[in-house]
Amino acid sequence: MVLVLIGGTVYGLFIHTGTISDKQNKQIIVTERSEEGQTFTSIGRLRVPTVDTKPEMVILFVSFVYYPDDKAFSEELVLRVREFRTIIINYIGSFSATELHELGEDTIKIELLQRFNAILRLGEIKTLYLSDFMIIG
Repeated sequence: MVLVLIGGTVYGLFIHTGTISDKQNKQIIVTERSEEGQTFTSIGRLRVPTVDTKPEMVILFVSFVYYPDDKAFSEELVLRVREFRTIIINYIGSFSATELHELGEDTIKIELLQRFNAILRLGEIKTLYLSDFMIIG
């Protein structure tokens, strides 16, 4: 038993030291990967009626880049999906189809981005993307 303990200690201290550099290499790889963002698509596709007397339907899909290595911010984003949807519905639904055309997609993205960031506490969304932005009437 004593030989096993001594042998394990010697192996761990002198022979198996390469593991430390392996761990350091893995940490470097994780750090390099953390600079790559992923697309947050959990808000999903929304259908929002306009305020017109005969409401038209706005269909849009909102996404943005986030960094999953930032666990706290990633969790906050998931917890706020319902609030993001409410922000979009309230904002888009407060305009007529004509007003939305006049505002343009860029203005809408900027306004939604500002409203999203106003409720976030642990990070910030840099760029918002609207895909499938259509007004159907």
